[in-house]
Amino acid sequence: MGDYKGLTDKECNYEYSIYREKIFTAEQVEELFLSVKWISGKYPDRLYRALLNSSTVITAWDNKRLVGLVRVLDDGGMVAYIHYVLVHPDYHKNGIAGTMIKQVKEKYKNYLYLEVMPEESKNATFYERFGFQVMKDGVAMQISNY
Repeated sequence: MGDYKGLTDKECNYEYSIYREKIFTAEQVEELFLSVKWISGKYPDRLYRALLNSSTVITAWDNKRLVGLVRVLDDGGMVAYIHYVLVHPDYHKNGIAGTMIKQVKEKYKNYLYLEVMPEESKNATFYERFGFQVMKDGVAMQISNY
């Protein structure tokens, strides 16, 4: 499967595999995004196309079930943005998000910046565990067109 990274996280209650290939279907992505109640899941074709055009997508699988996903956008050398990290609620607290974040950090270790903008401030502590720091005077901004 090309860039397959068959990893087993020993901290988890089960085994799962991590892929750096974009091997998911629109239906699998829709199910994952709707499981966490993200509006993106209501637009499966647009979401699927966006993921295919992303710089990096790392996914976590329990057999053939998509259970986690990280999307990264980068400029090819200086800055990479983790756009989102999500894990199916049935698989929370099993180390999946952390394993995917470690994969992202490894891939982008030579970039000047690896940034993330959590949509909810309560999630900042999760990223801090992996070395991210809150930017002084930084603030996320957005225009919503839905």
